[in-house]
Amino acid sequence: MKGRTIVLDHLKTREAAALMVDGKLEDFLIEGDAPSIGTIYRARADRPVKGQGGMFVSTPDGPAFLRQVKGLAPGTMLLVQVTGFAEPGKAIPVTSKVLFKSRFAIVTPLAPGLNISRSIRDEDERDRLLEIAHAEMGESGFGLILRSSCAGADADEIASDVANTAGLASQIMADEGTTAEKLIDGDGPHTLGWREWTDPAEIIRDPGGFEHHGVLDALEELQQTGEALTGGGHIYIEPTRALVAIDVNTGRDTSMAAGLKTNLACARALPRALRVRGLGGQITLDLAPMPKKDRRAFETALRAAFRADPEETALVGWTPLGHYELQRKRGRVPVTVEQLL
Repeated sequence: MKGRTIVLDHLKTREAAALMVDGKLEDFLIEGDAPSIGTIYRARADRPVKGQGGMFVSTPDGPAFLRQVKGLAPGTMLLVQVTGFAEPGKAIPVTSKVLFKSRFAIVTPLAPGLNISRSIRDEDERDRLLEIAHAEMGESGFGLILRSSCAGADADEIASDVANTAGLASQIMADEGTTAEKLIDGDGPHTLGWREWTDPAEIIRDPGGFEHHGVLDALEELQQTGEALTGGGHIYIEPTRALVAIDVNTGRDTSMAAGLKTNLACARALPRALRVRGLGGQITLDLAPMPKKDRRAFETALRAAFRADPEETALVGWTPLGHYELQRKRGRVPVTVEQLL
């Protein structure tokens, strides 16, 4: 099937959303047991952890960990927002720098200023969007970022989205409660898909859409550790408790440049491979053998591949053993066999 298709369905009782591009699973979101990213709490500062430069805070969903807490006293009430999915047995990661994100806008209450996505370069379009931003934000002290999805979008749709998002931000930031409480849930997979997958696509909402459009077959393939690369090589992805280990294999290619070709193919395939599996944290690549002089070409290809990926990923660098390390935000629920059965 050619083109882009967004399929909104459920796996058992879990809400899920899939983005298919030319019949291939390009992105996948599924509801987890932990609080969704973007959830906002009124929380109580509990106890500092001086060695880690942070503090545990109490929320209705359990303990959360807040970094950069200089001057925060135990017992203080504050607003915090979930920033990632916690590993089993660990506290919920949160930040006090709350923001409100929608399809066209990001409202930043603690960072004033009106900004346009840098990916929008046409000066006339930037001027048009700035006019909308000024008209909707007025004298508000909140900041606003108009996202890349605003390019060419209807002015009334953008204005409505900005007004609704800014109104929600005003309501939440004005909270003066004195007990720990959940103030707003983060977006679920269906809403998140609408928010992030903004390119034109056919949208399927009928029950059974995953089965009819090949999503279930694609998810079953993800349970295999191996994935084929262009050129005949393979990568083998194995999550452990400590990190995600990825082995790169050249396959039957025995040419002089086999290692470099396979590693470049790995660089291009890696963002999607991690994204659809929902994997994050520490990632170690055991690359195919290649001369040290070719490392820069691999790094360039890897940097270009992750530039368009929605999850924040730090390209850390080489280890003494010649492995390559990445640090990726835990912004997805990992796809597991239990969710599929």
